[in-house]
Amino acid sequence: MSANTTMRRSVVLKRRPHGEPGAADFTIQEDPIPTPGAGQVVTRTIWLSIDPYMRGRLREEQTYAVAIQVGEVMTGETVGEVIGSNHSEFVAGDIVVGARGWQTHSVTDGARLVKVPRDGAPLSAWLGVLGMPGATAYAGITEICKPKAGETMVVSAASGAVGSIAGQLAKRAGARVVGIAGGPEKCLWVQDSLGLDACVDHRSRDLRTELKAECPDGIDAYFENVGGAVQEAVFAQLNPFARVAMCGMVSQYNEAVFPPGPNLGFVVGKRVLIQGFIVSDRPERLTEWRMLAGPLVADGGLIYREDVHDGLENAPNALAGILSGQNFGKLLIKVGPDPL
Repeated sequence: MSANTTMRRSVVLKRRPHGEPGAADFTIQEDPIPTPGAGQVVTRTIWLSIDPYMRGRLREEQTYAVAIQVGEVMTGETVGEVIGSNHSEFVAGDIVVGARGWQTHSVTDGARLVKVPRDGAPLSAWLGVLGMPGATAYAGITEICKPKAGETMVVSAASGAVGSIAGQLAKRAGARVVGIAGGPEKCLWVQDSLGLDACVDHRSRDLRTELKAECPDGIDAYFENVGGAVQEAVFAQLNPFARVAMCGMVSQYNEAVFPPGPNLGFVVGKRVLIQGFIVSDRPERLTEWRMLAGPLVADGGLIYREDVHDGLENAPNALAGILSGQNFGKLLIKVGPDPL
């Protein structure tokens, strides 16, 4: 969409999905590009982030955040170019991260935006490795899992936006790190590109046996992104005093009624620490992570991968894909052209 158009396009929730979401659950609406009010900024969307948590926003009941209502624009973080500003710290041409919405243009309070340098990492990286997924991995590793030399750590969805960073951080801490991913191509990338010690295919006919073979001394820390059968296989091999960071349970996000979990009686006997966390609870960790990760991304010390889809209209199907594991790396929608 050209920058000089007078209309914006928005993806609006048409109905609440039952099971897997799809294009039929949304509709595209057009209205004039807004003008900024006092303290506001209008941005033209370049990149839109697609993340598993979005499925929870489509439920009628509230989870840890307010649900999207029928008729509302779907939420999602963006990187965009400022095209209008009524805020002293932003001018046309600035690149910013923080505006939200599945739409070609957004109006946002300037206090919620962060300027992005044009001469640093690719703009898309600010939604992935330098954004919420990277900060989530950082928080889970440093605050809960705390891997160290001599330990074995397992990361599920190890080829994904969060898991790939979590695995690399655990390796940097000196642990032996085993990833779990879906399919031989992803597993190969986890080992060869990310440098993890091993990777187990969760589609294996005997996941528990294969995981045990790669973790002969048990599992000391686990970064959970998936749940379901993967979680059951890992939990069976947790060592006494193991730590589990509960980041996500993507295997059950489309379920109307969540399946019963494993018997957690072993938690007492093994004194396992299981902690759920949401990175937005401590927003300062995002700034801290960006300062730490920026140089690593610049010099190639931190590897990441992106899965890019073109066109705002493809966002609903992209969301369905990430929930079924079809993505390979950080999932992004290219909404508009790069800045001149």
